[in-house]
Amino acid sequence: MGLLDTLVGELGDSLEGDASAHQDLLQGVMGMFASSGGLAGLTSLFQQAGLGRLIASWIATGPNPPISAAQITQVLGSEKISELAARAGLSPQAAGASLAQLLPTLVDRMTPNGRIPQGGGDLFGGLLGTLGGKQG
Repeated sequence: MGLLDTLVGELGDSLEGDASAHQDLLQGVMGMFASSGGLAGLTSLFQQAGLGRLIASWIATGPNPPISAAQITQVLGSEKISELAARAGLSPQAAGASLAQLLPTLVDRMTPNGRIPQGGGDLFGGLLGTLGGKQG
């Protein structure tokens, strides 16, 4: 079972819709970030949106504070959320809510030592490669 399966499985009851749609959504997000700086690029987007401390808390060890669907939209933009939602067969609202639940855990799992691993800009691409999945 891969990381995406594990994440979706753990959060399954709280996610709206089909589990495969949420996996597609995560693969789309990972593909998007693989081509724009990986985890470091994602961190930069959060900082630009004024939410740098939030993603820093997910990277650090300790509890992961929640993020709202509105904050996810603030970071990624409504156009990108709509695009990712369409690819996954979800409504933009469901995609934002799903990402709000999945992203903190994904970032946390990708940074088990409390920091972005060396070569972390390439981490999303590496995960996608091991998945053999669709790239968004």
